[in-house]
Amino acid sequence: MSKEAFEQRRRAFEEDFFNKQSQKLVDKLRETLNKKQSREELEQISGIQDAGVLDTLMAMHLAKDTFAAFALYPVVEVAWADGSVDEKERKAVLVAVAEHGLAPGTPAHAALEEFLKTKPNEDTRKAWFAWAAELNRKLDAAERRKVREGLIQRARAVAEASGGFLGLGNKISANEQRILDAITRAFPE
Repeated sequence: MSKEAFEQRRRAFEEDFFNKQSQKLVDKLRETLNKKQSREELEQISGIQDAGVLDTLMAMHLAKDTFAAFALYPVVEVAWADGSVDEKERKAVLVAVAEHGLAPGTPAHAALEEFLKTKPNEDTRKAWFAWAAELNRKLDAAERRKVREGLIQRARAVAEASGGFLGLGNKISANEQRILDAITRAFPE
């Protein structure tokens, strides 16, 4: 191989290396900007300014088109109250979602289906209560009552979906009732 050919090949490798490095930097910058935009959108949609709560919401992959699903998160918690989600509870959650206006095939509906696959955790619970507190500041008493009653109705339907022994007795477990009570406290009179 001639010196000239060797030099051309060296330059090509060097150029390729620097192009790849530049692309990595561009990709990282784009990712940073997208995260910043997502954080700002979530802050605007939710009213939440706490960075930790926003990080939790971002880790849940919530965005403008999926945040509506987050409003129904306690319904998912009720489904998980006994440690797992059975088919009756899953169907009840999907009915509640449809009643809330989240149609199958939408990103928000898909987000709720994902919520059903993973047991709720304390960070997500705290994020939901932070959102509820922000929402309370913007609602008058009648609006809070309407939100609370709609959410309780949907959550109660999920709790009753597979409760009781052979369909008899109290259909709502103590853990489910604890979540229903927490929803009630989240939207006070």
